Amino acid sequence: MSSAETAKVLLDALPYIQRFQGKTIVIKYGGNAMVDEALKESFARDIVLLKYTGMNPVIVHGGGPQIGTMLGKLGIESRFVRGMRVTDAATMEVVEMVLAGKVNKSIVNLINQHGGRAVGLSGKDGNLIKVRKLGGSGKRAPEPAESEDLGMVGEVAAIDADVIETLDRSGYIPVIAPIGTDGSGATYNINADLVAAHVAAALGAEKLILLTDVAGILGGDKVIHPTVDSAKAKHFIEEGIIAGGMIPKVECCLEALAGGVAKTHIIDGRVEHALLLEIFTSQGVGTQVVSDAATDESR
Repeated sequence: MSSAETAKVLLDALPYIQRFQGKTIVIKYGGNAMVDEALKESFARDIVLLKYTGMNPVIVHGGGPQIGTMLGKLGIESRFVRGMRVTDAATMEVVEMVLAGKVNKSIVNLINQHGGRAVGLSGKDGNLIKVRKLGGSGKRAPEPAESEDLGMVGEVAAIDADVIETLDRSGYIPVIAPIGTDGSGATYNINADLVAAHVAAALGAEKLILLTDVAGILGGDKVIHPTVDSAKAKHFIEEGIIAGGMIPKVECCLEALAGGVAKTHIIDGRVEHALLLEIFTSQGVGTQVVSDAATDESR
């Protein structure tokens, strides 16, 4: 790339830097981007750059494959219902050890190695995530699981964002493991996408970005839709165009939008520097789900 081309790239990014300076960007980090070494490095550098350009990135991470590997080593069977891990007491110990320990600290370490100031949290820290048992207290339960106890699987009851906001103001990058406690202090495993959606709403985030292993939302013509409004997203789900594992991700986006998040994005985490491409370019690398696409097609 010539000097002139490099300068153009930087100038093209300037309006986005100006627009999002001081804004909170919540990123759900998962999928292949957490496994592939080059993509892990790419992600860490992207996060550091976002912070240095004046944005406030907040990371919520998954860790399903890492949990499965550790359970296998310990001889504990993994069972799933509609994609949710059945979590007994022994499994919950492993989940917390892997998520709040190994996975969380490896992400923190990688960001810090690239010049960031990351701090690892779980939902237990500062009473960040309060949980209710999934299917309990009159709340919804997954349809096939209504007669089956999923164990220590929870859904978000409340987010106390004080600790995140304190870290943001002090120049740190919060990295959150998706576990929390209920009113009695019991620990629960929570879907990371849902945690990210609730954290984004509690912070009044400008964006919620879900890193996935898909290119975006495909329409009936199997072509990626760069922008989908909430009405179209619901229609795609009803018609079966959005199916399988994409349904909960899109529903998380809709929940975040209903909670006041300005924009949500489902992007291809298999692309190096996917975050920068989504935030700093007009084309992006996935699909943005918005409240009203008719008024805003821009990134």
